[in-house]
Amino acid sequence: MGPVFRTDPALASTHEFSVFLAGVERRAFKQAMFAVRDEHGALDIVQDAMLKLTEKYAGKPAAELPMLFQRILQNTIHDHFRRQKVRSTWTTLLSALGKGDEKDDDFDPLETLPAKSDSNFSADPAQQLEQRQIIATIEHALERLPARQREAFLLRYWEELDVAETATAMGCSEGSVKTHCSRAVHALAVMLKAKGVSP
Repeated sequence: MGPVFRTDPALASTHEFSVFLAGVERRAFKQAMFAVRDEHGALDIVQDAMLKLTEKYAGKPAAELPMLFQRILQNTIHDHFRRQKVRSTWTTLLSALGKGDEKDDDFDPLETLPAKSDSNFSADPAQQLEQRQIIATIEHALERLPARQREAFLLRYWEELDVAETATAMGCSEGSVKTHCSRAVHALAVMLKAKGVSP
C-alpha cells in the first residue's frame, strides 16, 4: 500500500486529532470538575464533548480544534446544569400527584411545585446513584407514553415552555396541553410505582 497523501495539510490527521484529545482531556476534566463539582458528572461531560467534537469536526483544521472543543465543552456543561434542574423537577413532581384529583385532566403538577434552586443536585454519591436510577426509569417510562402525551410532557417539563408556548408548538389548545400533561404524569406515576418508585 502506497503512502496516503492529505489534500489539505492544514486539516488534522487522525493521529493529530487523537493527540489533541489526549492532551486536552485532563484540563477539560478539571474545568468540568470546577463547574459541576461531581467527578462522575465531569467525566460524562468531557466524554460527551469529545464525542461531539469527533463526530462533527474530525475533518476540521488542527488549528481550529481548541476553540471548537472549548465551545462544545461549555455548551455541554450548560446542558448538564439544565438537565439537573429539569430532571430534579421530574422526580419532585411525582410528590405533587397526591395534591390533584386524578380525574381532573386540567391538573398541572408543574404549577403546584415551588421554585427550586439550580444547585439542588445532591453531593452524596448514594443519593446521586439513586437519582440517576430514578431518572433512567422515568426516561424508559416516557418512551411508553402515547406520542401527544410524551410531546406535551417533554415540552413542559424538559424544554420548560409554559402552557401557551406548548400549545403553540403542538398546534392545539391550552386545555389540550393540560389534559395531555395531566394524563402523562398520572400514567408515568403508575408505571413508576410498578417499578417501586413512589412519591
